[in-house]
Amino acid sequence: MKIHSDELTIQNIKGIGEETALQLNQMGINSVQDLLEYLPYRYEDYRLRDLEEVDHDERVTVEGKVHSEPSLMYYGRKKSRLTVRILVGRYLIQAVFFNQPYLKKKMALHDTVTVTGKWDKNRQVITVQHFQAGPHNKEGDFEPVYSLKGNVKNNTLSKFIKKAFEEYSHLVSENLPAALLGKYKLMNREEALYQLHFPHSPSDMKQARRRFVYEEFLLFQLKMQALRKFEREHSSGIQQHYDVEKLKGFTDTLPFPLTGAQKRVVNEISADMKSPYRMNRLLQGDVGSGKTVVAAIALFSSVTAGYQGALMVPTEILAEQHAESMSELLSPAGLSVALLTSSVKGKRRKLLLEKLKEGEVDILIGTHALIQDDVEFKSLGLVVTDEQHRFGVNQRRILREKGNSPDVLFMTATPIPRTLAITVFGEMDVSIIDEMPAGRKAIETHWAKADMLPRVLTFMDKELDQGRQAYVICPLIEESDKLDVQNAIDVYNQLLVYFQGRYKVGLMHGRLHPDEKDEVMRRFSSNDLQVLVSTTVVEVGVNVPNATFMLIYDAERFGLSQLHQLRGRVGRGENQSYCILLAEPKTEVGKERMKIMTETNDGFVLSEKDLELRGPGDFFGKKQSGLPEFKVADMVHDYRALEVARDDAASLINSESFWKNPEWERLRSYLAEAGVMEGEKLD
Repeated sequence: MKIHSDELTIQNIKGIGEETALQLNQMGINSVQDLLEYLPYRYEDYRLRDLEEVDHDERVTVEGKVHSEPSLMYYGRKKSRLTVRILVGRYLIQAVFFNQPYLKKKMALHDTVTVTGKWDKNRQVITVQHFQAGPHNKEGDFEPVYSLKGNVKNNTLSKFIKKAFEEYSHLVSENLPAALLGKYKLMNREEALYQLHFPHSPSDMKQARRRFVYEEFLLFQLKMQALRKFEREHSSGIQQHYDVEKLKGFTDTLPFPLTGAQKRVVNEISADMKSPYRMNRLLQGDVGSGKTVVAAIALFSSVTAGYQGALMVPTEILAEQHAESMSELLSPAGLSVALLTSSVKGKRRKLLLEKLKEGEVDILIGTHALIQDDVEFKSLGLVVTDEQHRFGVNQRRILREKGNSPDVLFMTATPIPRTLAITVFGEMDVSIIDEMPAGRKAIETHWAKADMLPRVLTFMDKELDQGRQAYVICPLIEESDKLDVQNAIDVYNQLLVYFQGRYKVGLMHGRLHPDEKDEVMRRFSSNDLQVLVSTTVVEVGVNVPNATFMLIYDAERFGLSQLHQLRGRVGRGENQSYCILLAEPKTEVGKERMKIMTETNDGFVLSEKDLELRGPGDFFGKKQSGLPEFKVADMVHDYRALEVARDDAASLINSESFWKNPEWERLRSYLAEAGVMEGEKLD
């Protein structure tokens, strides 16, 4: 929104002097526009309600008559508890006031009082946060609450905003064209802004909020979709004319039929490879859903079109495992698969790089060793990056630049909730394998308390006795004074004693040198170690089909998505696998996490639940979330509006009328202001 005057600072509002203006400036309010758009972060509901309709732990306002003499009790230093019985309609409830002893003199038998607070339905008690002597007479039943700094009070700010509306509301410009306002029955911008500040009722506020949620999502998605369109159209990619008959023959030779989801994803990738634009696609699939096979098919296609393929993975042991599985799939079809890691040195390395440059190597698999200067491809057509979030943007770019705009496929086994995928990866195409291969056994997950550890170890013993292996996961490396949680070194020492003379126990954590980590994993993979005690460094990619048991200490300290990633280290072979969550959660959210983990193995269901419980910032980690800031919209709770806005933005950006018709002028100018217009790119 633009208020069309550069001179409208907040001191244009009557009553705002220099000192107040400075305090408002500290809150980010510098202009009249800032003031009008400084929205409440919540609302206080002071409407009287029937207690019959109020849920447990809900905030409520009630009016009633004092039914008993107030009782005051002091405890601790300057702490007090005042209780009084109030007759509210047919309910005789107890009102509790903490540290407000002066209120005792303001209540007498049979007085009418109004109280607001948290309702304990089970005990019929209200913990009072706001008290009013006399009947309910608040001017506004539904009041906005603002985030404040300094001496600025809520009521004062509200008065300033009211004055700003009285004098300047006619300068609020509309962003959305009449077609969209009519299509979704949305308030105009001026009215919606007013109703967010001064709602007549909760329903008016919801309608106003609905309008701004859609506007914020639409503007953001227009930017994303425009970026995607221009990136696509200005990146002259390779049009890969792969051999369809050879591709069909190859898929027919696979040891198992493709699932419906795999077929759909292969078709999406194939269409991208055939197009003249560079593919920029994210492939999501739960652990064990068959992403590797899809990548093998894409790489095979590229080779039949006369190109080479590269697969970059984060660790050496993972590179070795991928090279082995890719060779099993592609070598019988006549493709040359090679492995390049830091362990490949001297003459072997030199010979491999010569073959790669001559085009004698079809598929090169490796770690970040692939992006070193002396690695040259003859004709790189497809780059596949596994667990792409483990590589920096520059590392991925360098690999891309080893070809002439090769197609790019990112893979991840971290299920990203649909809402976050739409928001964070809006400029990418997203493919999802949401179906598991037939016959794969679900991992049995159980939640156990600390006193059940002896039984859990007995269970682990039985699995080891059958020749299986086990992971034991701990949240910390060493003992911490701050956190009372199990640490890997302590648990390792305890299990060394417990399994002494029977089974070998290994230790893995983030402080080990990469070579030491690889060595520990190799020993575990070859069954030289039967039990691996580790921190979360085993999260990604490692494939040990013989490991059927996982014990996670202090499981409540992990998010759902992380627990699911850890659990995915087992269940990779033909035998039934188990995951035991050892946890004593103190909060309801913690208990809910444990319960959800035992109920589903679906990573996408878990990721959505995790997003609900933790919020988007915590899902990715605050440092690298890449999430946009919305004033009103909430990606989690407003996800349907996000999807609608995404679809609307995509159809607008791809329609000719959007770029020419005057009714879309305001939205086009928004894209211009954001630095995204046809022929331009955003930095």
